[in-house]
Amino acid sequence: MPSYEHVFICRQDLTSTQAESIADEFKKTLVDNGGKVIDTEYWGLKSIAYRMNKNRKGHYFLMRSESEASAVSEMERLMNINEDIMRFLTVKVKTHKEGGSIMMNNKTREDERV
Repeated sequence: MPSYEHVFICRQDLTSTQAESIADEFKKTLVDNGGKVIDTEYWGLKSIAYRMNKNRKGHYFLMRSESEASAVSEMERLMNINEDIMRFLTVKVKTHKEGGSIMMNNKTREDERV
């Protein structure tokens, strides 16, 4: 099965639990369509380089999955419909790297400095 990485940004006025429930909905969509979610990371509420839909910040998520193209297209269709999702990007990768993403590794290093 092909491997994918999905990054999406939720609106800033949502709470972190609301944003995580939205991520769970998209996980469920992939699983219901025969896919498998490997890992999900919540990167937190981060500033955006430019305003999107009158927002200056957003809740960032990374989801790694192995699924068929039909499951990914269904999830992207639902992301387009959902008003709480500002942007999303899906990238097909050859293999998933072990461990956390670069964003989580940077966050760990910053926590160690403090």
